[in-house]
Amino acid sequence: MRRTALPMLALAILIFWGSTAGATPPVWIVRDADSEMILFGSVHVLPKGLTWRPEVLNKALAAADDIWFEIPVDPVASAQIGQTAASLAKLPPGQSLAAMLTPADRARLAKVCRRLGLSPTQLDPFKPWFAEILLGTAEFQAAGAAATSGVEGILADAVTRTAERRAFETPQQQLDMFDQAPMADQLASLKDSLRQMQTDPKAYDRLVAAWTAGDVRRLDREVLSPMRQAAPEIYRRLVSDRNQAWIGPLEARLKGHGLTIVVVGVGHLIGPGGVPARLRALGYSVQGP
Repeated sequence: MRRTALPMLALAILIFWGSTAGATPPVWIVRDADSEMILFGSVHVLPKGLTWRPEVLNKALAAADDIWFEIPVDPVASAQIGQTAASLAKLPPGQSLAAMLTPADRARLAKVCRRLGLSPTQLDPFKPWFAEILLGTAEFQAAGAAATSGVEGILADAVTRTAERRAFETPQQQLDMFDQAPMADQLASLKDSLRQMQTDPKAYDRLVAAWTAGDVRRLDREVLSPMRQAAPEIYRRLVSDRNQAWIGPLEARLKGHGLTIVVVGVGHLIGPGGVPARLRALGYSVQGP
């Protein structure tokens, strides 16, 4: 649940206002005899005004038969996320976030909160996973980035109106992945994010720079490697297990015909355990990095 790995609420963080000339975010194209599937990796929270849409994606948006997201992209789903998170986020009576942290981590939290205009007492009633989301959201806002500028909302509006909207998961399922993670892993992820927020404030800049340049090796280094090291159980829950779970629906779709767009967090598409690599291993033609 590192800041660069929160799938629906906050998964990456701060600003790179341009892109490498001639480069675009990575795209994978999966084909069989009568189907084509465009896999596009999302950054869920982006600054306004960033140019990022590859031409192959633009063409697909005008002709797609269906488009898949991690969860539904609509006002009802957004409201459900907020309501469900509120019901899950609080610690049991008598517990506090501060009591779970070491003195050094409490001091780091206080410094990060001061920079973001928050108070540690605001976070004290919440479980570590939700405190991390609140900190990430505050950092987005301070940087001028927002989910409304993120990939999903823009593509949901841009795809042809006749395209069927599909989702791999429900908001409840996605939030349960955070809430049911072992407390030790939640704390490890929060502590790692606090360390990064304090010592490496340019991490998000590098993430978005790598994304706009289509640099999958840098993306693996910036997005996945830190999570694998800091919170391997959360990495398994949020990345590996979900990648495998999505293969079944994607194979079923490929057995049909037509043009499909799949939009999921970019961390799900890179590396040997990513969705494209898993489809290649099953024998599908996959063009891309």
